[in-house]
Amino acid sequence: MSHIKINPATHEALAGAGGTMQRSAAGEAVLSAGDDAKEMFVVSQGAVKIKVNGETIEEVGEGGIFGEMALIDYRKRSADVVAATDCEIIPIDQRLFVILVQETPFFALDVMKILAERLRMMNTKLNG
Repeated sequence: MSHIKINPATHEALAGAGGTMQRSAAGEAVLSAGDDAKEMFVVSQGAVKIKVNGETIEEVGEGGIFGEMALIDYRKRSADVVAATDCEIIPIDQRLFVILVQETPFFALDVMKILAERLRMMNTKLNG
């Protein structure tokens, strides 16, 4: 599972903001590679698996994020995401992402740390 999570205060604020919460049952597809990106997500409860070419490359649990790459670079989704357990996820659209980056600097740092961790994991995997 991913070791870096967003700041607990940011997670709590998002969970308590009354925004849209999406629920997915274990095994249900959450995102598909090639989809247009309109938001990223925070896992509020449960866990999801990020898969590339059918291979699980990461499991993201409570407080973790996924879908941020496509939201940041405006490209299509690069991976499939499947609910590993019954889960609740909080979508963060572009507008809310910009607000969070401006008003909660730790959120921006957390996203960068997660991106760096994922890049290092892929480097390790490629280098054997």
